[in-house]
This record gives sequence, C-alpha cells and structure tokens, in this order.
Amino acid sequence: MPRTLREVVFVDGVRTPFGKAGDKGIYAQTRADDLVIRCIRELIRRNPQLPKDRVGEVAIAATTQIGDQGLTLGRLASLLAGLPNTTPGYSIDRMCAGAMTAVTTAASSIAFGAIDIAVAGGVEHMGRHPMGEGIDPNPRIVSERIVDQTALVMGKTAENLHDRFPQLTKARSDAYAVGSQNKLQAAYAAGKIQPDLVSVATRHKDLGFGLATADEPPRPGTTIEDLGLLKTPFRAHGNVTAGNSAGLNDGATACLLASEEVAAELGLTAKMRLVSYAFVGVEPEVMGIGPVPATEKALASAGLTIEDIGLFELNEAFAVQVLAFLDHFGIADDDPRVNEYGGAIATGHPLASSGVRLMTQLARQFEEHPEVRFGLTSMCIGIGMGGTVIWENPHHADYVPSADFSARKA
Repeated sequence: MPRTLREVVFVDGVRTPFGKAGDKGIYAQTRADDLVIRCIRELIRRNPQLPKDRVGEVAIAATTQIGDQGLTLGRLASLLAGLPNTTPGYSIDRMCAGAMTAVTTAASSIAFGAIDIAVAGGVEHMGRHPMGEGIDPNPRIVSERIVDQTALVMGKTAENLHDRFPQLTKARSDAYAVGSQNKLQAAYAAGKIQPDLVSVATRHKDLGFGLATADEPPRPGTTIEDLGLLKTPFRAHGNVTAGNSAGLNDGATACLLASEEVAAELGLTAKMRLVSYAFVGVEPEVMGIGPVPATEKALASAGLTIEDIGLFELNEAFAVQVLAFLDHFGIADDDPRVNEYGGAIATGHPLASSGVRLMTQLARQFEEHPEVRFGLTSMCIGIGMGGTVIWENPHHADYVPSADFSARKA
C-alpha cells in the first residue's frame, strides 16, 4: 500500500528544575522515576483537551538504566503518571542525546502512522547513578586501539578538542561560559524560564521537606576572573574546568508530540514542526565536534543552509564544543541567535534529559521571534556522536499547516 508520511509537531514541553548531583543536592533523596513522572503528569494537566487514551507511546531516556532509572522506564512512568494500562512505553539510551532520540524515534512512529500522539523525554539522577555506574566496557576497544583511552572520559575529549583547534583558547571558553551564566540570569529575571518548569516536592534527610521551583546549578555574577582560578582536572595546565563545562546534575524533561492533523483535530497547539534530523558518528576522542557533521547532514536532508537557521539551541556540555560549532559555521561567539536563554554551563546537564530542554526553549523563542522561520537543536554525544534536529516556526508568515497544504494540492 502506498503511504504518505505525516507532519509531526511539538505540542508542549516541560522540565523539572535541574539540581546539583550529590548528597547536598535538592534531589538527593528523590527518586529518578518520580522526576519524569512529574513531568508527564504536568503535560497531561496543561493539555486537558488531550484524552489520555490517545497517547500511543511513551519513550523515556536514561543513560544509566539501573535502579530507579531501569526496567523499561517509559512503561513504568506511563503507568505511574496515570495513563491507561493500554499505553505502551519503552526506554532509550543514546547518552546525552537520549531525550533527543526519544523525540526523533517517537516522531518517526507518528510520521509513519503507527501512532498519533506520543510523550518523549528523559531523566538522569547523576547523584544516585553516576555516569558509567555498573558498566563493563569491553577492554578490546582500547587494547585493539579502536579508540584512545581519552575517548572514555568526556572531559579529556574536550581537552583533545582544544588541541585539535588551538584557536579555541581557554580565554574564549571562559568568556563564553560567563555569557551563558549572564543570559540565564537575564532569562530568569524576564520570566522566560519559569513557564515550563514543574515544581517538585522534595525530601532531604538533613534539610527536611522542600519544593524545587528553580534550577540549582546557576552561578549568577560569575566573572572571567573567577573562572581563571579554577583547576583543570583533566590535564595539568589544561583548558577545561568546572566553570566552562556543564556540571553533574539531576533532572527530567518530557514533551508532547503529535501528528499535525491530529493536533488540529484535538485543539492542541503546534509550537514547532519537525523538519529533519540527523545523527552521526565522529572520532570518539573528539566527540565534541559531533554537532558539526550532524547539522550538515540535517541541513542537506531539509534542503537548507546554515543561513536559513535563525535560532540555535546548542547543548553546552563544554564551552569548547560549542565554540567548535560556531567557528565551523562562521558564527560569532556572542551571536544573539545562539542559546538566548543561556545553556547547560549555567542551567545544568542531566545527560539523557537535556535534548527536550533545548526543544522547549526553542519553542518559547519561536513565539518571541515570528520573523525566524527555522531553528535547530543540537548536541554532542559520548563515545563520538552528534545529533541535530531542525524545526520550523508556526508563527512565521510563510508557515503552511499540513492540512492547508493538502487542500491546496487537491
């Protein structure tokens, strides 16, 4: 039977405030699965016109799939969030791009017609489950020189990126990091972050009960002089520090995806339309370069160029990784189109959850910038990969809903 792929839209996205990993963090005694369950419940609450039984799939990512992040988390979270027991679910792992992959995988099912609506997201409790906990990498990957040993330590791959591109200096990385902190502080002051945060009730053995309502990692007021005093833990006299990198964090995200026609049928607002996506592999030793070829591939698939992109949400695993992307495409370090609300250096990066944070922030920026037609979300991925998703702004004058487009063709 001939099939026509359907357009997929991003309807809504939410996240918990991100916390600092460790015994003193706000989520130290909070279960990982409860964080993502809270996000799913909030999506359902914010979209009352959506019948729960119309959700066809729940895809939830986690990098460390053990303990309260294991056992087919998408299915368990679906049940605990109050969706019907007829709603299936599954887990995803593509390290930092877990939630991004949950979105593209679920979106592909929608486009194919297997389902109409999906929930996709991710969670990482790095305080409870540090990256790499319980794993046993095959020693042949190093002994047979498939990768260098530095490929297995993300901070060392960032130092390698500095080596590969000597123009990406520590001074530039520190300046970029300060800019990220300042942009997030300004976004909070303007009330741009809060609409998509879901409060989380917390319990701490020392601090008692609480309510998480804002991100814990940001350091407003950080200066370049402050960053210059920090140690370089991955290499003596190196370039990568805690100040120009994302931290170790806890948090969760979730979003609602739908066929554009079904969204219109149910009265769900389309905040973005999926244009194209791409994942690529790169040398694991310089995994931070991954967003460059991923973006080139996604642009080629869409028939676009970098000049067509008006907004960028780039995951700031390390400042040097973002700078490598900007240099490649001839974009200034302080270009206002890039990470308008700040990025992971300030906000935090709970690994598998971060992809949906990028998308949710891009959707907000599309509302503020109807003059921008296309934007992208992109991130580097551990063990040498990159991922990019390109989105179209429904507020742009040239946007044509798929139902209207079909009617015009007829």
